[in-house]
Amino acid sequence: MTRVEFIFNVADKLAKIADLSEKAVAKGRQLTILSTDEALKVKVGQQLWQHSPTSFLPNATETDDYAAFSPIQIHMADNPLMQDDVLINMHAEVPMFFGRFRYLVELVGNEEADKVAARARFKFYRDRGYEIKSTNMANNSL
Repeated sequence: MTRVEFIFNVADKLAKIADLSEKAVAKGRQLTILSTDEALKVKVGQQLWQHSPTSFLPNATETDDYAAFSPIQIHMADNPLMQDDVLINMHAEVPMFFGRFRYLVELVGNEEADKVAARARFKFYRDRGYEIKSTNMANNSL
């Protein structure tokens, strides 16, 4: 069963995605980042390439020729997915294919609309018996 984690009160989602990606890649994990639109795909990709001054986080979109070889893939909801390890959801809705992944991360910002959508997703997962881990970034120094 997919492990679900909500990370609440994320001030900068792009920076958090880069941090999570760096940790996951260091552990040999593969990630799919589910983008809401083309502009966000570009921003996420740029954030990953520029995350650290001494390294980079290789990533690809589903249309890149080398996508199958990249540990981090940035997709849109309607495109075919190439791996099933970790999914970071940037959508306000539950991705209907989330169950194929081992681990699902839901990032929730500080905006009220984001929190309302996250509550609905949280309830969806909980009502279906998924164990949910919650992390509140307001309580962390990171």
